[in-house]
Amino acid sequence: MKKDAIFEFFRRLAEANPSPETELEFGNVYQLLVAVTLSAQSTDVGVNKATRRLFAEVKTPAQMLALGEEGLKDHIKTIGLFNSKARNVIAMAEILVRDHGGEVPADRDALTLLPGVGRKTANVVLNCAFGAETFAVDTHIFRVGNRTGLARGKTPLAVEKQLEKKVPQPFRVGAHHWLILHGRYVCKARTPECWRCPVVDLCGYKAKVLEKGGKPQAAATPRRAKEKGA
Repeated sequence: MKKDAIFEFFRRLAEANPSPETELEFGNVYQLLVAVTLSAQSTDVGVNKATRRLFAEVKTPAQMLALGEEGLKDHIKTIGLFNSKARNVIAMAEILVRDHGGEVPADRDALTLLPGVGRKTANVVLNCAFGAETFAVDTHIFRVGNRTGLARGKTPLAVEKQLEKKVPQPFRVGAHHWLILHGRYVCKARTPECWRCPVVDLCGYKAKVLEKGGKPQAAATPRRAKEKGA
């Protein structure tokens, strides 16, 4: 996708949703970190259901330690991999209290040293809590980047690097939100809803679904001129 098309791509997504936000529910930076950590291989909807009661009780790492691992498990037992996630969240709280005064660091390297926190989680926290121009590549962004031709890569990191290089201002802070929401609700994994996509004409995906309930349709190939000069 060329430079002008990329700008128009994000301009249209921004026009449709001027103030994109994460769909995870949280009240402060620490709760955001916990929510994103719990969201690995789980849906935002499922995480929100589990954390509403948890976050009413726990707002700081110290309060998480007071709740304890078993108490945390009771809150998040509906979330996939809740046993290992509970261990990580408690270990994370211990480090935040011991090494960071109970505060979440605004630094990717420090964040990725926390148990259960990878590059994607760190990028989400940096973007949502601190306004950093980061690109958290989840399954939706990986798919949209490759499918549309916006940012192709064989790994999430490769796609992230392409986005860092290609996404223009003033869209860099909101870009990962627009891409996630676009992948979640329009450019879906099994059947993309191209028929209602605001950027369909900019997209490089060949098997587009151009009608509701329709089947993938390969992009038309321009006919060659039969006569010279036609």
